[in-house]
Amino acid sequence: MDKKTKIKFNIIAIICIVMFCMALTPITFQNDTFYTIKIGEHIINNGIDMHDPFSIHNIPYTYPHWLYDVATYLIYNSFGFTGLYITTVILACILGLTVYATNKKIVKNELISFILTMGVMCVLKSFIAARAQLVTFILFALTIYFIEEFLETKKKRYLLGLIIIPIIIANVHLAVWPFYFVIFLPYIAEYIIVSILDSHFTIKIAINIKKRQIKKLSNKSGNEEKVQKLQEQLSKIEQKFEIYKEKVAQKRKSPYKIKLEKNDATKILIIVFILCLFTGLLTPLGDTPYTYLVKTMQGNTTQSINEHQPMVLINTKHAVVILAIVLGILIFTDTKIKLRDLFMIVGLTVLALMTKRQLSMLALLGVVGVNRLICDLVQKYDKDGTNQMTKAIVSGFGIPITILIVVIISTLYYGQQVGNKYVKTSAYPVEASKYIKENLDLSKIRIYNEYNYGSYLLFEGIPVFIDSRADLYTPEFNNDKEKDVFTDFLNVSSLSIYYEDIFEKYDITHLVIPANAKMNIFIKRDENYNKLYSDDNFIIYERLK
Repeated sequence: MDKKTKIKFNIIAIICIVMFCMALTPITFQNDTFYTIKIGEHIINNGIDMHDPFSIHNIPYTYPHWLYDVATYLIYNSFGFTGLYITTVILACILGLTVYATNKKIVKNELISFILTMGVMCVLKSFIAARAQLVTFILFALTIYFIEEFLETKKKRYLLGLIIIPIIIANVHLAVWPFYFVIFLPYIAEYIIVSILDSHFTIKIAINIKKRQIKKLSNKSGNEEKVQKLQEQLSKIEQKFEIYKEKVAQKRKSPYKIKLEKNDATKILIIVFILCLFTGLLTPLGDTPYTYLVKTMQGNTTQSINEHQPMVLINTKHAVVILAIVLGILIFTDTKIKLRDLFMIVGLTVLALMTKRQLSMLALLGVVGVNRLICDLVQKYDKDGTNQMTKAIVSGFGIPITILIVVIISTLYYGQQVGNKYVKTSAYPVEASKYIKENLDLSKIRIYNEYNYGSYLLFEGIPVFIDSRADLYTPEFNNDKEKDVFTDFLNVSSLSIYYEDIFEKYDITHLVIPANAKMNIFIKRDENYNKLYSDDNFIIYERLK
């Protein structure tokens, strides 16, 4: 395919990806965005004090994405929610273009890279939000790009990028900082396994034993005949070894299913991997990058939050499609897969089965291996097919058709958001918050609220019982085994224990609960509670003592 055709196709691909990413970006903000704004404001005014100023519990806080919080607040302070929405759109477009550029550069097939990029963005739709993860998605895609390009070109500038990225992640979203090193593992594992196979240490041991025997006998007279026999045996072993190495080399060139490749540049990659382990120290948060994930896994938040729940494969069509493509190609064709791609796809699939949110990583990072598989398949069975299709797309008739198709698909996605507002009043207590600020003394009240809308109350300057910073409210983070706010919330919201016991424990004065909450069935009949406010979505109760 000529250079002019490639340039035309890349322009069309960029236009289509940008349109599609814009359509995928939600107008309504998730709950995390609200506390992010408020935390950024607090850091600007007070610095990183490692203490939570927003809840009623007087507990420590680690500020796990402090730099993103500050940036988010500065944008909001200057341009409001519209500025945050536009920023999210821009980041989503950058992500889409990064995925496309990474795949195109590594696999060198524009058409398949474009199609798979659109698929990846579909999978990531529910993960596109004004949250720090959107930035780290871009950085993870760049990590794959830098690793692959360094292994191919040996250019040191890619190593610099690999060192800078974990520093950014440690300050922007340290919760996923350990995952950065997971990306290296398939490459390192491939190098170690192939190195072990290429060492032929058992045969080399046998050869060395023979050589030692010959040397030992040669030092004594009268052993000429034994030495000669040992030399003949050694010669036969060495000849067989050479024949064996030739056979291995031939099999390596034409493997059955798995390609084994040894790239000596991986040794430098391992050094960079080790150096990057110390980048977690380059934050104002002390050792938090090294302890945050461990504490999170020790707590019970991962068992109770939906995105941390195990993935049910049959209910996750995106994962089924990814695995069906990989298995179909490997089983029904003679296409081969690189060992590192196999490790990456299998490893990320296991992680995705363990927790739903890792489906995003399977799509984002596993796509390179899937892309290579598909391109190898196309190269084998229809070598010129993608070139012809690419030329058809950039033709005078193909350009408007391609753009029209993407416009229609984008319109369908965007149509689902028509009429949406930045803040969803059915999900967040907008009017109830106004009532609280106008009628109650914020310095004296202690409000009970539920998890999903606590961040909005916090955003409005109302001290909360809990919000979506789940880990903050566990003993692993507040260093108090007696203060397990998260578990207490789960128990009282599910009515598994008597709500008065919890409210008494935390000296609750008021409740802000959804109108359809199970608890409301009992509270509205309880003489110890006085209804102060209600709308279609939320009710405020005063707890009488």
